[in-house]
Amino acid sequence: MDVTGHNPTDARQTATVAVPPRLTVDLAESEGPVLHGANGALYGLSDDGVPGDAVLAPLKITSISQKPEGGAQHPNGDALTVARSFFRCGGGDVYVLLQDVYTEWPYEDLGIDDYLPRVDRIVREISAAPHADRFVHVPFNEPDQIWYHLDVTDPAEYEANRDRFLRDWKTVYERIRAIDPRARIAGPNEAAYHRRLLTDFLAFARRENVLPDVLTWHELDSGSLRDFQAHHDEYRSIERESGVAPLTVHIDEYANRRDLSVPGQLVQWVSMFERNKVYANQAYWDAAGDLSGNVAGTNSPNGGWWFFRWYAGLTGDTVRVTPPQPHTVDTLQGLACLDTTRRQAQVLLGGSDGDADVVVRNVSPSVFGPAVVATVAEAAWSGYEGAHPAPRVLARTKTRVADDGSVRVPLRGLRRMSAYRIVLTPAGTGTPAPATVPWSASYEAQDAAVTDGEVRTQGTVSEPNGYAASGTRDVGSLGFPSSKVDFTVSVPEDGTYDLAILYGNQSGTPATQRLSVDGGAPVTVSFPSTQNWTHYGRQEVALRLSTGAHVLTLGKGEAEVTLDHVGLTARTGPPSASYEATLADIEGSPSYDYASSSGTGTGALVLGGGDRAVFDVFAPRDGYFTVVARASEPVELALHGETVTAGPGRPLRLYLAAGNNRIAVTAGYASVRSLDVSGDGSTAGTLSCEAAAAVLTGGAELAGSGDAPGGHRVTRLGDGPESTARFTVDVPRAGRHLLVVHYAHDDRRDNGHAYNTDIVSRTADITVGSRAPLRAVFKNTWSPHDRWTLAVPVDLEQGVNTVTLGNATGRAPDVFRIEIGRIIG
Repeated sequence: MDVTGHNPTDARQTATVAVPPRLTVDLAESEGPVLHGANGALYGLSDDGVPGDAVLAPLKITSISQKPEGGAQHPNGDALTVARSFFRCGGGDVYVLLQDVYTEWPYEDLGIDDYLPRVDRIVREISAAPHADRFVHVPFNEPDQIWYHLDVTDPAEYEANRDRFLRDWKTVYERIRAIDPRARIAGPNEAAYHRRLLTDFLAFARRENVLPDVLTWHELDSGSLRDFQAHHDEYRSIERESGVAPLTVHIDEYANRRDLSVPGQLVQWVSMFERNKVYANQAYWDAAGDLSGNVAGTNSPNGGWWFFRWYAGLTGDTVRVTPPQPHTVDTLQGLACLDTTRRQAQVLLGGSDGDADVVVRNVSPSVFGPAVVATVAEAAWSGYEGAHPAPRVLARTKTRVADDGSVRVPLRGLRRMSAYRIVLTPAGTGTPAPATVPWSASYEAQDAAVTDGEVRTQGTVSEPNGYAASGTRDVGSLGFPSSKVDFTVSVPEDGTYDLAILYGNQSGTPATQRLSVDGGAPVTVSFPSTQNWTHYGRQEVALRLSTGAHVLTLGKGEAEVTLDHVGLTARTGPPSASYEATLADIEGSPSYDYASSSGTGTGALVLGGGDRAVFDVFAPRDGYFTVVARASEPVELALHGETVTAGPGRPLRLYLAAGNNRIAVTAGYASVRSLDVSGDGSTAGTLSCEAAAAVLTGGAELAGSGDAPGGHRVTRLGDGPESTARFTVDVPRAGRHLLVVHYAHDDRRDNGHAYNTDIVSRTADITVGSRAPLRAVFKNTWSPHDRWTLAVPVDLEQGVNTVTLGNATGRAPDVFRIEIGRIIG
């Protein structure tokens, strides 16, 4: 992958060379300030703490949709409960689906007289809540299909149904405003765009003075990628014809299962919503609490999360992007921004395989100078439940701006399910460090030799609510003793390779497969449970391979898995990443210095008093990592409630939680280029207490657990103040620590919903010594046999400390062990 200055008017191609598709960005054509409106989620939060603050705060989410407090539609996701973490993490508005007070799906139609008292209670609760002005009431959900059947074709039937709906809309609208005159209301909230209803609705609502504050409908078909622009333009014309001033538009459900978690799909949706400056929330097809498929576990980013992190990082104004095929499903699309204050341009793109050229026009010399550094990175698809490390930088190239003010960025070997970010910054002296891109290759399960398994088609354009799968197919039904998949692979040289396996496991317990190389002695690979057979996770194994071809066999072990694909990546050293300071979140008014292009190539962030830069740092597991601040002067690093001074270039040994860690950097004055993080999560120096070491009271029990390292778990913990597990730890140094709880539970409250998986989180109160307890929320682990971790910051004294877990009001998770690591190692 290379980046060169290019004058497109002088391009000459020979007849035998295919011209790559071109995506054009015009920095002179502003579309207005970046809205960040398309990053919302329906039931994206399940609890105060699920997902974790560290993955919620970086995304700057502008809206979520949730159920009323105590609503019966789902067992969690209550608006007032999740609003605590949502607002704490800088979230925008909470849309409350009032009809989710009901139990059944579709909602039981008990009449407007049954509904109104429920509306009264909901509105009164919200109006009395903190930040009541940040809640939006959605009186009806998909009335074109539910209760009112507004999508009928018979004109007389439609008119009768429409009139009933409009009467009820007015009744509920006026009831809400009678209780809270300042309440915001959204609607009509159709399941799909319908010109007929919107025309009638706006005319009625204007005449009766019951216009919504926000106009909502859903886009829930792959064809929406083609049709939304026409829908939006037509709606705006209906507004004008109806004499209605432009309303805020919110597409409060969008995308299908095949899109969620997939960076290359998400960029297609987000680009069209951002271009039109409308808000949009991803749909809720599976379980609550994972930001619509973009968070693995409680705290780990997947590929989709990193795409939304990039989206949150766009600043300034969006600018015009012209893709090769506008408004076309599953093609290369993108969005871009220009921030003249930071002197940065960013382009996010994806959605196609192969090659493409990105041409950035009107690269102003007053902003960028005569040359730029182009940095290209990739956020790949890692499955719904596969953790994704910091996106890999594919290229850092210094190039002159062409005479016509353009820069061409050639992209080669794009992957359809990936998204890519291009950052342009002014070029200074020196040369950026070359990007380190190890050899890698991917192999599809459906293309391998399959014995006693079944190749199946998953999410496609015609079946958009099938799950995403690489190449749209996977291999399942591998439950026979003879079931196996043989992958023929080839590697360029002798060495160690990381084998990444995308898989699904709905066995109800961790599954295993036997992995062999060229028919050799097999090793056992364990696969934790996933939500279902096709809600893919990611498991990695290190292999030593010699140059040339090999056959990697995955044969049945215990239980069963589904296989999507495997990838091989050459291991070139310990995992490492450089997080660019000029792309970090900022507070205050730091300046941007591009005098030097050395290192990451993106210049330096100059911090002064009152300034702060926040980096999102990935850790593959709980443990110690080496963190180096590339700064001109000492800086203060703050993480998990601890602060430490980092000298320029001096390595620190810091304990990080598995998943995302927010590290804030401050200084009286310092020029910061990057935060460099390396290591694989050492546990040397940590303290560990197995379940058998706990003192149990009040009915808590020690049970055997053959799948746990210590052979036991604490179960029946909680459900009363007497039921506790007390661990005693001898701490060598006082200070801030991370307490890592290894736990499991599979609590569910299934109400028979047609497609959602109604899991429930459990809570535990954690008490250190005689201090006030800390409440921690433990997400469902898909089975009672799968061990997850949750890291909780605690302060410990030197010497003997007690750590007590319990739950006076409900059942706590089963606990296998606790680990404790001092944040400053």
